[in-house]
Amino acid sequence: MNVDDPGSAQRIRAIPKVAVIVPARNEAAAVGRAVESLLRQDFSGSLHIFLVDDHSSDGTAEVATRAAEYAPSPHRFTLVRARALPAGWTGKLWAVSEGLESAASLQADYVWLTDADIVHEPDVLSSLLERAETGNFDLVSRMVKLHCQSLAERMLIPAFVFFFFKLYPPAWVNRPRNRTAAAAGGCILIRSQALARMGGIAAIRDELIDDCALARAVKKTGRIWLGLTSRSKALREYQSFAEIRCMISRTAFRQLRHSPWLLSLVIVGMAVTYLAPLLLLGAGKWTAALAFAAYLLMAIAYRPILRFYGLSSFWAALLPLTAAFYVAATVDSAVGYWSGHGGWWKGRAQDAASAQ
Repeated sequence: MNVDDPGSAQRIRAIPKVAVIVPARNEAAAVGRAVESLLRQDFSGSLHIFLVDDHSSDGTAEVATRAAEYAPSPHRFTLVRARALPAGWTGKLWAVSEGLESAASLQADYVWLTDADIVHEPDVLSSLLERAETGNFDLVSRMVKLHCQSLAERMLIPAFVFFFFKLYPPAWVNRPRNRTAAAAGGCILIRSQALARMGGIAAIRDELIDDCALARAVKKTGRIWLGLTSRSKALREYQSFAEIRCMISRTAFRQLRHSPWLLSLVIVGMAVTYLAPLLLLGAGKWTAALAFAAYLLMAIAYRPILRFYGLSSFWAALLPLTAAFYVAATVDSAVGYWSGHGGWWKGRAQDAASAQ
């Protein structure tokens, strides 16, 4: 797996123009630091940040504007007020679309999509551009380092990254002939030409898992790259297990294309892979030995992610319980869909059967 891919704009022959689009809805707690980190990028080319306030009620726009005023190069910042959400669009993608419309006059070579709760080290943009330019990629994305301090985060957040990369192995994603496509929404650099070629953001306007949908659309005609980084960090905190359950269940059943059969396969697959080794440790001699070997291999596979987050191997021993939590959250996602209330994100109901 590619972790921390440092780069320098000095290795790029022609310095491109970059438009940064930041959708923001009720992000007052983190948006100031996010804006400051974007305005401190060590990049000498044409760079402009368009922060789109998606009808926030907590002063997000004011906090972002104030942070820009006190940061280097405040002229590189523009606040955009999103218009009313049209039917058929998800809130985040509509905000991105509004930002792209405001950025059209810049005629940027690249668009950098990032979130309002993420801070980037000064060399992040340069390294993304170097990866895209030297590798001739149409889309470059990095999974940012998620916040991992509370008990719930330590148990569940590394597993979220672990399961994500099991679903979308970077070696497969980065291989042009492999159909697997994925991106991590907190940090995506995309060529404007590739975005236009796929029909713009409107082509995926109703997608909840928008990052992977974008990657799929780009990979149909271009090349994509996915990695992992500790130089971009998420500030969003999850203090309780319930908060993380809501985060997972909001999109989990959508990921399974609302299929009861795929849901059943996931339940059986997770049970066999993660729960069975634990349950069989007390079985007969040879069965217990095989169960222990499977349990050990599971822990070894999980260890690199734990090391990335600076956690001990103790958490690998709890992976079966963590997997059970994710199965329960996925089932909860399906129940929410079938019952008609769907997931809930910042005051908006999403992915309910009655809304399809």
